[in-house]
Amino acid sequence: MKLTDFKALAFDCYGTLIDWESGMVEGLKPLTSRLDRTLSRDEILEAHARHESSQQSQTPGKAYRKLLPIVYRRLAEEWGQSVSWDACLTYGDSVKNWPAFPDSAGALQYLKKHYKLIILSNVDNVSFAASNEKLQVEFDAIYTAEDVGAYKPSDRNFDYMLAKIESLGIEKTDILHTAESMFHDHGPANRHGLASCWIYRRYDQTGFGATMNPGDMPRYDFRFNSMADLAKAHQESLRA
Repeated sequence: MKLTDFKALAFDCYGTLIDWESGMVEGLKPLTSRLDRTLSRDEILEAHARHESSQQSQTPGKAYRKLLPIVYRRLAEEWGQSVSWDACLTYGDSVKNWPAFPDSAGALQYLKKHYKLIILSNVDNVSFAASNEKLQVEFDAIYTAEDVGAYKPSDRNFDYMLAKIESLGIEKTDILHTAESMFHDHGPANRHGLASCWIYRRYDQTGFGATMNPGDMPRYDFRFNSMADLAKAHQESLRA
């Protein structure tokens, strides 16, 4: 199997293209700065993952920007803090401030010359539109949790994407699903028989950060530590 075997790359966005962990930690500072003890970065992210995943399961039709305020309130309760609903709403609107990884835009612009680019994201359309400006590329299709009414790792999100790509002239075997999260993406990609590429942004860290532990590790076909490494590997594959 070679990178040049595929016609389309289907991306998770947050954690893969957008540095959501840094965005979360920054957006939560008004809350974490009030605590009696300093939480480690991973303590913050793992608590966020627990409440986010639980809320997504309970209210799968709620748009991400409206779900995050509830996560903020649950975190405040866990950490013994009282917060206003306005503060919760401010956090829900913070996705637009989450930074892109420095290599994302350049790698996407290169890959756009060789593949159709697809987004399969767990956020809402308004939030993704703000992130898309940072990624500086026009995607061929964008499928969000808001479109589907469900959040990954639900099979519904992948079923939706696979049903829609037929209109783009793409077969399932043409797609390389490209993502960081084992929990949200590689597990369901395995269940749907999709080839997958792990962008292991946390290669120099332990744990799973802002995503839940997937349990048994899913299979993947390629692994790179960054989008820049993926683009470089594609160039090498072309030369070979």
